[in-house]
Amino acid sequence: MTRPEPLVLHLQRGLPDGVPPLALTGERTLPDVPAENYWYRRHLAVYEWIRARVAGLRVVDMASGEGYGADVLATAARSVTGVEANLEAFDHARLRYEPVRPNLRFVRSLVEVHAEPCDAITFLQTIEHVRNPGEVLEHFGAMLEPPHAVAFVSTPNVLTLAPKGAERSGNPWHIKEYRAGEFRALCAAHFDDVELFGLFHARKLRLHELALRHARWDDVHARLGLTKPFYDRFTPAISQRDFALRSEHDGADLDRALDFVAVLRP
Repeated sequence: MTRPEPLVLHLQRGLPDGVPPLALTGERTLPDVPAENYWYRRHLAVYEWIRARVAGLRVVDMASGEGYGADVLATAARSVTGVEANLEAFDHARLRYEPVRPNLRFVRSLVEVHAEPCDAITFLQTIEHVRNPGEVLEHFGAMLEPPHAVAFVSTPNVLTLAPKGAERSGNPWHIKEYRAGEFRALCAAHFDDVELFGLFHARKLRLHELALRHARWDDVHARLGLTKPFYDRFTPAISQRDFALRSEHDGADLDRALDFVAVLRP
């Protein structure tokens, strides 16, 4: 799936009164933008998987963006702090989510600077944006307190994100894009226990993937002039259930994963 053209202005729709909409720029994903639904659901699937693993814990969601992920975590966690440096995103998240979640707050800060004792940290789809990933992981390890002390860090797989044969994608906000071995080595240099999962297509996205690979579906509907009508219906219908996480310990081929999710313990 390709992202909507970032030069075209996509604004969030249907927000509560008093909550300013954010524009889709390609730097972060957003809910409430139909053309972005694939990427939003792809990220939401991981947040929901983590939610079941942080029930009753104090969680810090680093680089929380629009705030939807912190909101999901707050439905199970004891408390959630969303940390976001961008002023527009911070203001939006505070106004949209804090009023309905008494255990959720947002602070405007850098991930390298914000420090508070916690049981769990989430840092999703952001480590590829930072110039000092090792320092960031060390900082996270210092924040975590036993007995739980777990960090969840995700990043896209460059092998499936970049065009075939390219060294990296064209995303201008990405500083370093990782293969599975590179990402595992980075995490293992700063945490003793590293478990790596891959995010894969499931259900209708898996069927669509197979149709593209074996039936050349894109060529067929292009010849029939159905490309735009098809994706205008297909993309908004994607849900987080159309993605699945699988562990490398269960034989998942991480080279074929969409994203990597590392579960890290000191």
